[in-house]
Amino acid sequence: MTVRTRIAPSPTGDPHVGTAYMALFNWAFARQHDGQFVLRIEDTDQARSTPESEQAIFTALRWLGLDWDEGPNVGGPYGPYRQSERQALYLEHIEKLLAQGDAFHCFCSKQRLDEVRAEQQAAKQTTRYDGHCLGLSADEVAKRLAAGEPSVVRMRVPETGACTFKDRLRGEITIPYSQIDMQVLLKADGMPTYHLAVVVDDHLMGITHILRGEEWLNSVPKHQLLYQYFDWPMPELVHLPLLRNTDQSKLSKRKNPTSVTYYRDQGYLPEALLNYLGLMGWSMPDEQELFTLQQMVQAFDVDRISTSGPIFDQDKLRWMNGQYLRALDAEAYAEKVQEWLLNKDRLRDLIPLVQERAERLSDLLPLVDYLLGTRRALKPEDFAHKKLEREQVVKVIHHTLALFDRKRSWQRDDLYESIKALAEQCDLKLREFLFPLFIAISGREVSLPLFDSLIFLGPDLSRGRLRDALEVLAISGKERKRLDKALDQLQLSD
Repeated sequence: MTVRTRIAPSPTGDPHVGTAYMALFNWAFARQHDGQFVLRIEDTDQARSTPESEQAIFTALRWLGLDWDEGPNVGGPYGPYRQSERQALYLEHIEKLLAQGDAFHCFCSKQRLDEVRAEQQAAKQTTRYDGHCLGLSADEVAKRLAAGEPSVVRMRVPETGACTFKDRLRGEITIPYSQIDMQVLLKADGMPTYHLAVVVDDHLMGITHILRGEEWLNSVPKHQLLYQYFDWPMPELVHLPLLRNTDQSKLSKRKNPTSVTYYRDQGYLPEALLNYLGLMGWSMPDEQELFTLQQMVQAFDVDRISTSGPIFDQDKLRWMNGQYLRALDAEAYAEKVQEWLLNKDRLRDLIPLVQERAERLSDLLPLVDYLLGTRRALKPEDFAHKKLEREQVVKVIHHTLALFDRKRSWQRDDLYESIKALAEQCDLKLREFLFPLFIAISGREVSLPLFDSLIFLGPDLSRGRLRDALEVLAISGKERKRLDKALDQLQLSD
C-alpha cells in the first residue's frame, strides 16, 4: 500500500500556523513512507473563500519548504483539487444516498430549526435535528421540489446504538448515535458541506491516512456512516492535539499572532518555525530540540505523538529562531537579512509610502522603523488627548480590536469604511477616533498614513499592537465586561 496523506485548508483568511503544523506532520509521515502528500482546497464556503487566500496558502507552504505531490496548481491523477470544481461528483453521490434511503430532503425553515434548538437547550438535551422531514413520502418530496421549495439534503442517522471507531493515538472511542446530528450534506445552494465532500474526496483520491486536528473527533461518526453507506473502507485516523496558548486555551488570533505570513514578515526563519512546530506534541527519540526537516522525516513516528495540547510559546519560538540565526556564518546571515528586508515584494509595498516624504535615501529607516520592527514601548500618557477622556481612548482601541477580529479580508478601502462607520456609532469625529489608533500602531502622533500602515503590517501584527495598547492602559476585568456589553449594541462589518 502506498501511503497517501493530505491537508485540506479553507482559503478564507491568512494561512494559519495550525495549517502549517498539520501540513508538517502529514508531509513528514508521507515522506518517511515514500508516499504522496496531497494539497486540496476546501472551498465549499463560497461566500468567504477568496483566490488571494488560496494563493497565500501556496506561498506559505512553499516558504516553509513543504512541497506537495498533487494539488490545484500542480495537477495530479485525481483532480480537480478544489471542491468548487467537483460539484458534479458530489451530486452524483448525493443521488446514490437518496436512492438508498441513507439521506433525505429537509424543507424545514431556519425559524423552525431555531425554535427546535431553543426547546432542546431549555430541556438540556443534545441539540440535533428532530427528524421532522424523515417521514415525508416520495410523492410529497417530489411535489415540493417541483414547486421550487428550498431544501437541503440531510444524512440519516440510526436512532439507537453507537458508533465505535479506532484512533491510532487514542485507541477505541464510542459515541452514541443519540448525540449525532442528521448532518446537512447538500446545502440549498447546491454546494456540499464539508462532511460530504471530505469523505467523497478522501476516498476518490485514495487517501490512506487522515492526520487532522482533534476537533474533528466528534465528526467521525458522521463520516464513518457515510463510508458505510457507500461501502468504502475507511482510512486510518490520527487526530493530532490542537495548538494552545500559554493559558491552555485554543490558539486563536484574538490572543496570539497565528498567521504564517506574520512570522515570515517578522524575520523568523522557515527552518526555525518548522523545527518549533515539529516539537508540538512530538519529540526526537534522543529528545534533541534542534533538528532539520530531513532529520525529522528519518525519525518520525506517529506513535510518539502526545495527545496533550502542545503550547505554542512565542518566547520559545523566538529563542529557537535566535539559535538558527547565530548558527549562520556572516555571509549567510547577510543573505537572510537582504532576503527579508530588501526583497522586491516588501520594497514594492514600502516605497510608495515614503518616496514623497523623503529627501535622502537615509530618511527611509526613520520613517518606517515601526513597520519593519517593533514600535517603541508605550506609556499611558502617550494616549493623552485634549478632546478624549481615557475611557473614550480605551473604547476606541477595544472596539477596533473587536472589528479587526471579525475581518475576513484586509483591504485598505474596506478598513477605512469600517472604522469610519465605527467612529460614527461611537459618536466621535473620525480624526479624534483615529488618534489612539495612530499611537497604538506606530507609537507616534504623526506617522505614515494609518491605513497604509495597517495594510503593510497585516492583521496579526495590527491586532497584537492593539492588544498591547490595552495592556498599557491597564483596563480592569470589570471595564472589559462593560466594553464587551457596549460592543454588543454596535454593528461591526465583516
